[in-house]
Amino acid sequence: MKVVFDKIASTTKNAKVAREALLSPEIPAQEGIVVAVRVIGTKSTYNSVEDLHGRMTPLNDGDILAGVLGSRRALRGYAGVVPDRVHVGDKLDILNLGGVIGRCTAGNPELGKPLQAEVLGVVLSFPYLGERTGVPATIRDNAVPWADTLDPSAPIVYVAGSCMQAGKTSACCEIIRVLSRRGRKVAAAKLTGVSLLRDTLGMNDRGAALSLSFTDAGCASTSEAVAVRVSKGLINALNKEKPDCLVVELGDGIMGEYGVQAILQDKELMAAGTAHVLCATDPVAAWGCAELYKNHFKLPVHVISGPATDNAVGKDFVEGRIGVPALNARLDPEALGAAVEDLLWPAVVA
Repeated sequence: MKVVFDKIASTTKNAKVAREALLSPEIPAQEGIVVAVRVIGTKSTYNSVEDLHGRMTPLNDGDILAGVLGSRRALRGYAGVVPDRVHVGDKLDILNLGGVIGRCTAGNPELGKPLQAEVLGVVLSFPYLGERTGVPATIRDNAVPWADTLDPSAPIVYVAGSCMQAGKTSACCEIIRVLSRRGRKVAAAKLTGVSLLRDTLGMNDRGAALSLSFTDAGCASTSEAVAVRVSKGLINALNKEKPDCLVVELGDGIMGEYGVQAILQDKELMAAGTAHVLCATDPVAAWGCAELYKNHFKLPVHVISGPATDNAVGKDFVEGRIGVPALNARLDPEALGAAVEDLLWPAVVA
């Protein structure tokens, strides 16, 4: 069966899906497999998909979409899994804006039910020149290789947070912007979460010489089982560009299910970390995260940012009760960037 796609989701980018594609009804029920689906119905919220250029485009009833089988475990979004079996005609759910498709297991009252989609087949790839037999397309094709060990690395700035929407990406982008303007060559990454191109594109827009995410490593989403090897592979790839430093975001929260805890507990990854920036939604979250860093992960917190520092009340609490500088990425980005630069390259006292 041949289809012409109306929309090709950004999550598929490694697979290099063409506008016209051949499908097979034999669908491997595996994360990363590229499938063709037909959108069912419309809704007024969470009704878009990010395309290969990072542009959000609306999904309409009947659209033929190229997406990727995957799971999601979001506190403020949908949760879902790849079913044990996937057949043509099955109705699955569009779990995120990047085009991750699975069976929804938990919804969100603010978003309503996810858009459903009818499975049409697996997209075929033809990787062998001269052979007419296709194989199921997967985003593991053309992926950054995972690694068991970390190569020598430029100093790393880790930006973690209490949960989704805690200001992590904003902090990363402003740190990158300030360091780049000061003449530093910065590489960037998003190491955990569920696939979306928007965050790494924002890092590029702020001056990153190169940015990568776990999607580049062939993952629709991360988990504790893969996060460390994926992270080491991405950091190794970024260091080949000879950056002065790396700014990396740990997507989701430090107590979430995307593998952030495994990264924070990996001695090799943490040994390369020079600065730890923590983003929190409120003073309680800031205090709790700082306690976890100190007592559980045995790591320092150098700066706290995010909504907890949006005004003087939160800043006074963070600095007075937690004893950590409170630097807001939106209100005082220059000070945030300067503080990180001082951590990376301390001034030499004569």
